[in-house]
Amino acid sequence: MTLNEVSLTGVLSACAQAGAFEFGKILHGFLERAGFLWMVSVNNALLDTYAKCGDIAMAGLVFERMPQKRTIVSWTSLLAGLAMHGHGDEAIQLFHEMASTGVMPDGIIFISLLYACSHTGLVKEGCTYFDEMRNVYNIEPSIEHYGCMVDLYGRAGQLRKAYEFACQMPIPANAIIWRTLLGACSFYGNIELAEKVKLKLSELDPYNSGDHILLSNVYAVAEKWKDVAAVRRSMNDLKIQKTPGWSMIEVDKVMYTFLAGVKQDDKIVVEAYEKLKEIMLRLRLEGGYAPEVGKVLYDIEEEEKEDSISSHSEKLAVAFGIGRLCKGKKIRVVKNLRICRDCHVMMKLISDVYNVEIVVRDRSRFHSFKDGFCSCRDYW
Repeated sequence: MTLNEVSLTGVLSACAQAGAFEFGKILHGFLERAGFLWMVSVNNALLDTYAKCGDIAMAGLVFERMPQKRTIVSWTSLLAGLAMHGHGDEAIQLFHEMASTGVMPDGIIFISLLYACSHTGLVKEGCTYFDEMRNVYNIEPSIEHYGCMVDLYGRAGQLRKAYEFACQMPIPANAIIWRTLLGACSFYGNIELAEKVKLKLSELDPYNSGDHILLSNVYAVAEKWKDVAAVRRSMNDLKIQKTPGWSMIEVDKVMYTFLAGVKQDDKIVVEAYEKLKEIMLRLRLEGGYAPEVGKVLYDIEEEEKEDSISSHSEKLAVAFGIGRLCKGKKIRVVKNLRICRDCHVMMKLISDVYNVEIVVRDRSRFHSFKDGFCSCRDYW
């Protein structure tokens, strides 16, 4: 088979989606040796691969070394990568650098710019760029831009403002926007607003399992177990299945997948559980770790709650990585759901106690854990 622009970008895209960093590096070397890096589209795909595999510095290097003139896709790919990694100030700087070169921004790059502001708490800046879209660049905001603004207010804890913004939009808010706000209500424990938002979602997408789980989370934190039970009954009545959490990790160029709460007989899973037990014991002794059981959805004993959260997929993946990867090797995990508070706390402790760097790509962003701190600065 003859390799061409389409097939190469396709393989790079697959690496990016799976978080296959090591394989992506091998492919990068091949592209360089085979002389394919003169293609702008291949460079854009390579940049995107590094960004989505957790190496934003390497993505920036690919961007800087691009032999051909950068396209709007090149700028957008790097800006989106900076946004995913929580580098809001750098994303804004890149946007202005792009504008200074004469490249006109489009609606897509504004989505990434607003996303960057949202994930770093730059509310004032986000509002400014939203206004500039229409007033300076004559770009009419789309549903995605409005969604970014609801997310911007919601993540900052300005829940009432986010709700009013969604209600006053010139186009009807879709399920994604209301779901974004419900997630913020869950994070900040606002029961009254969460119930209002859930009613909106029940009209638009009544069978989405994530919405029911988010509402359950709000009730569970407030220890309203009867309401938790009512939500669970509603899920059973509607035959709604919870989306299982999974995490992937690349070890020796092989991708391994772990499922939350599934204790299989598979020797890989057993190995991960055994290593996780060892890690948790050490974290309790050396790091003062105490599981955060507030969001476990059942009115059960504390010990059972600890068992429930200890089997989260990202914990298993990281434990497996610590057991298998060479000392000093960065651990990279891809997760399909949003990382929970307890896993976030535990990853920070592991990075400190085990002196290891951990990169977790969850549903919406990257978390880089090092020396007991996270790149998100606990704002996610």
